[in-house]
Order: sequence, then C-alpha cells, then structure tokens
Amino acid sequence: MNIMIVGVGGQGTLLTSRILGNIVIEEGYDVKVSEVHGMSQRGGSVVTYVKYGEEIYSPIIDKGEADIILAFEMLEAYRALPYLKKDGKIIANIQQINPMPVITGAMTYPENIKEKLESKVNVEFVDAITLAKQAGNIKAVNVVLIGVLAKTSGISYEKWVDVIKNTVPAKLLDVNLKAFDLGYNLK
Repeated sequence: MNIMIVGVGGQGTLLTSRILGNIVIEEGYDVKVSEVHGMSQRGGSVVTYVKYGEEIYSPIIDKGEADIILAFEMLEAYRALPYLKKDGKIIANIQQINPMPVITGAMTYPENIKEKLESKVNVEFVDAITLAKQAGNIKAVNVVLIGVLAKTSGISYEKWVDVIKNTVPAKLLDVNLKAFDLGYNLK
C-alpha cells in the first residue's frame, strides 16, 4: 500500500506519517516512511511517503503508484494527481493556502480545482479545518484527515486510538482524539 501525504509546511505531515507508520507496524507490516520532500518551513510545499506491505525496500512513490493521496490543501492535491494509481483515491481538505507566487502576485491560485479533481479521480473532500476548530485546535487538520482515512482502512477504531495515544504528545492528546473522532465519524 502506497500513501502519499501532501500539504504545506506547518500542517503536520510528519506527525501524520508517524501515526500511519506506527499503525501499520502494529498490524505486522514492513513499513518505510520517507523524509519530507520540499520546503518544510511554514508555507512551502511538502510531500511525505508511507509505504507498507510484506517487504518494502524503498519509501519513494513514483508517478502512478499512490493508492491513497492524503492532501491537506487543494492545490497540493491537484499537484499530486500524477502520482495516483488509476483506481486510487484522494482524501482532500478543502482549504486553500496561497503559495508564494500567488502571494507575490506572480501567479493566481488555480480555479475550479475541486471540479477538476472530481472529473478525473475518486476524491473525498473534507472541511477538515472546520472540524479541527471544533476539536479545539486548527492545527489538528492532519488528525481529522487520518480519521477519514481510518474508517475505511480495515483496522479497528480501538487500534487507531491506541496508536494516536502512543504517538501524539500528552498535552495535545485530547484535541487530537476529538479530531480523529470527527474525521472517523464524518458521513
């Protein structure tokens, strides 16, 4: 299974990859997690890969190999599209964050990304930022999206909660468990 996590710096892609890596280790799989590729400071595009199976040799996911793309931002979901398998799925937060060329006025944010994605692939859009606010911290977008992913993973809710408890810092645990629940129970 190949999962590509895309977003911008500061959105929690590293914590997401740790949670995903830990859950599949608990399930007995070999797992490889990539380092962050891109500008990991706030605002820069970042990509992290999580690959797992019986035996994994490389963490890198090439074009056309991602089973799932977990996108924390709309433009990043669109940029990652070439990496998705033909029968893959994108789970995308509907948030739009202007990249530096848009901020400086050199470019405009692309229009109709949602419609473009819907016309090409299996995609589930999530208002993860609203759910993260509901959980108590806007930075919990990543765990909301993990909850959405978890509900179709075939791994029990209880195992996910245990891994989150063992991965997330104690001071942020309550908010992240609420965020996970909101994503998991999203209809």
